Amino acid sequence: MNQVVMVPVPLSQEAADMLRDDPAKLSLAGQMLTRLLHSPAGEADPLVALLAGLKREPGVPDLTDAEIEAEIAAYRAADRP
Repeated sequence: MNQVVMVPVPLSQEAADMLRDDPAKLSLAGQMLTRLLHSPAGEADPLVALLAGLKREPGVPDLTDAEIEAEIAAYRAADRP
């Protein structure tokens, strides 16, 4: 059951370009997604657990969805070389 198949995944153009230009990075991303999505019977979905834990790191103040969206918008708008 180790057959590798290609599936479309929605990504930013920048991320898609980086994966398209680097086969090793594409392979690693696929391996990471496979491990992340594989959930042994009886365990919580690891993707859900990971996302839920992002806002609960010790010492990090809780952020609202609006604050997170504002940070993402600012990052995308910033001039980068």
